[in-house]
Amino acid sequence: MEDLFQPPDGTSPELPPDAPLATRMRPRSLDDYVGQGHILGPGKLLRRAIEADRISSVLLYGPPGVGKTSLAQIIAISTKSRFERLSGVESNVSDIRRVVASAATRQQNNGEKTILFIDEIHRFNKAQQDVLLPDVESGLLRLIGATTHNPFFYVNSPLVSRSQIFQLEPISVEDLIDLLQRAVADKKRGLGHLPVELDAEAARHLAVVSDGDARKCLNALEIAARTTPTAATGTITITLAVAEESIQKKAVVYDGDGDAHYDTISAFIKSLRGSDPDAALYWLAKMLHAGEDFRFIARRLIICASEDVGMADSNALVVATSAQQAVEFVGLPEAQLILAHATVYIATAPKSNRCTIAIGKASTEVKEGRTLAVPKHLRDGHYKGSQRLGHGEGYKYSHDYEGGYVPQAYLPEGRVYYEPTENGLEKRVKERLDHWRSLYEAAAKAEKKKAD
Repeated sequence: MEDLFQPPDGTSPELPPDAPLATRMRPRSLDDYVGQGHILGPGKLLRRAIEADRISSVLLYGPPGVGKTSLAQIIAISTKSRFERLSGVESNVSDIRRVVASAATRQQNNGEKTILFIDEIHRFNKAQQDVLLPDVESGLLRLIGATTHNPFFYVNSPLVSRSQIFQLEPISVEDLIDLLQRAVADKKRGLGHLPVELDAEAARHLAVVSDGDARKCLNALEIAARTTPTAATGTITITLAVAEESIQKKAVVYDGDGDAHYDTISAFIKSLRGSDPDAALYWLAKMLHAGEDFRFIARRLIICASEDVGMADSNALVVATSAQQAVEFVGLPEAQLILAHATVYIATAPKSNRCTIAIGKASTEVKEGRTLAVPKHLRDGHYKGSQRLGHGEGYKYSHDYEGGYVPQAYLPEGRVYYEPTENGLEKRVKERLDHWRSLYEAAAKAEKKKAD
């Protein structure tokens, strides 16, 4: 499949005049490329590899509109390689074999290198990905795969192990504003042939609402320029109002089963744990706006109530559980009020993870340590014949003693798993537990002294 960006004869491409602005403004060199300074800045690994023509196979991973395709084309131009493009949605094994055969012919005839760019490579099934392995490993093909999904989860391990993985980030607001200004000024590829004036606040609005997506940003600019009437002054002025109408509603980037899903719920939980109700409410609103299952959010609130609030405020678990039942009864859109209530309660509650730590310690000892036998005085003494075995003998019934507590061993050897904090209501628990443990230690010392 030939690419308009790089014709076979090496001449500059001639795009149709009605090609989208985002296509016409594609960068053609690293210096022209906007964003991704963390991998393409001076001295960074990917830039050094491109400039030294030491590119091996690469997987470019990031959200839409951040320059994955453009970067692949720049690599092909910079390394003087033939650029072949396939789609993970449309292409099949026969397409791959055709590209491999052509690459082998070019390498044999004139030593020309071939870069195979596969857009949405995560859409290839295992068999299709496996077909690539021999020629990627031999160096016949330099593979550049682009994906919006985490390659460690969606691309075959053998292919991942043979590739360098670079994560592309959403383009910053300032970089997008710079890109918009370039497009307005560029007379050959951009809108420079039109009398466009882009207000600063309009440019910022387009950049912010685009969510780091350069394609979306440039296309919105073109819509604004093409649909705004020329004023009496002879200019096409793109104001904030025009920009808002051109880009319309902000589209939240959120894939229900991909990274955005897991990253957003991670940010939500960490905001709850970090006692920041404002951040937690924002991530909650994003999930609800994007159509996340409110039952999933309710389950995470319940888990957080025990994992992170714990004994510092046990009522958090009551609130979270009530919220889970209430959202099932009420449904959306009103369920957002209940989820917000539980979110704020948990975020502002005192925190303790000592129950989480305690069960972790106990579980580790059960799995890895010596299995402890139940002490005889704690064993079931209600069945016939249990007394002959000594089961239950010597057990002290707590309610028979003052305060409902009597020093008594409940493990065959002294172990401590739960160590309460002084946060919130757990402080009172700590005071009681410290008192009981001191009574037990005193009784144990007395018993030992008596035995000696």
